[in-house]
Amino acid sequence: MMLTTAKSGNLVLAFSLLCCMVMAVPECFSAEPAEVINLWTGTPPGPEREVGEEADTTGADGRTVADKSVIRLGNVSVAQAHVYLPADNVRNGSAVVICPGGGFNILAWDLEGTEVAEWFTSIGVTAIVLKYRVPTRAVDPMWLQPVHDAQRAISIIRGRAAQFQLKSDRIGILGFSAGGHTAARTALTFKRHYEASDNYDGVSCAPDIAMLIYPAYLSNKENTALEEDLLVTADTPPMFLVHAFDDGIPAEGSLLMAMALRKSKVPSELHMYDTGGHGYGLRPVADRPVTTWPKRAEDWLRRIGWIK
Repeated sequence: MMLTTAKSGNLVLAFSLLCCMVMAVPECFSAEPAEVINLWTGTPPGPEREVGEEADTTGADGRTVADKSVIRLGNVSVAQAHVYLPADNVRNGSAVVICPGGGFNILAWDLEGTEVAEWFTSIGVTAIVLKYRVPTRAVDPMWLQPVHDAQRAISIIRGRAAQFQLKSDRIGILGFSAGGHTAARTALTFKRHYEASDNYDGVSCAPDIAMLIYPAYLSNKENTALEEDLLVTADTPPMFLVHAFDDGIPAEGSLLMAMALRKSKVPSELHMYDTGGHGYGLRPVADRPVTTWPKRAEDWLRRIGWIK
């Protein structure tokens, strides 16, 4: 496990480099996905919910991030996988399912979804933005239906690996906040949480890596241990974690996860920053070194052989 810290100040060079990496739209990126896959052919698993019409719920006074608005997609009842393909000359066979955050109420669709797909495709990684079902906060447990959707997405993408020119053993998951919780649950799960319905459900739903960016709800109320049913074993996939100490979502969740990974000898990398708050996605902010995390993640992906 690698632990790094960073302090504010002297960020001009780092900020400029990150702007070049993240803010510029790569020529190979299309704002429209190559394919949108409806994950369920019949009634999806879990209790039926009346959620209203799917829509951007951002109000006129909605919070901005890096002086840009955020699409807050609400009332999602049809789970989908939005597939973004890298250009042929950079495609490397790796893929990552992206789980936007939103407290299991909404999905931060652009901030923690399509903008992340843009970055991944620029480095040759096929990006699958998961439109999982929300809101589910009134469902017990609130994470179950999102995990159903994540498991199903991984199985379908792995089942169609040849079509998307993917390595079936290089399909990962990344999540932010509540999406980070969804990604963690999916990575730590050793069984499918729903009954198999077709051939895709005969394909493994286990991710090969997990990337947890300011993940939520990992620790108990006292922040002294992981939630009891979050079990790390030697079979847990390698993880990359990012958190800030001043995040309203306790940083102890990421710290405890890293400690459990180390105890089980699972390769992992944790980047803990002194400041940065919550919900920054990968939009660079000059006085927040935590927003340089995509560069750290790119280095990690290169070291483990997922990108060139």
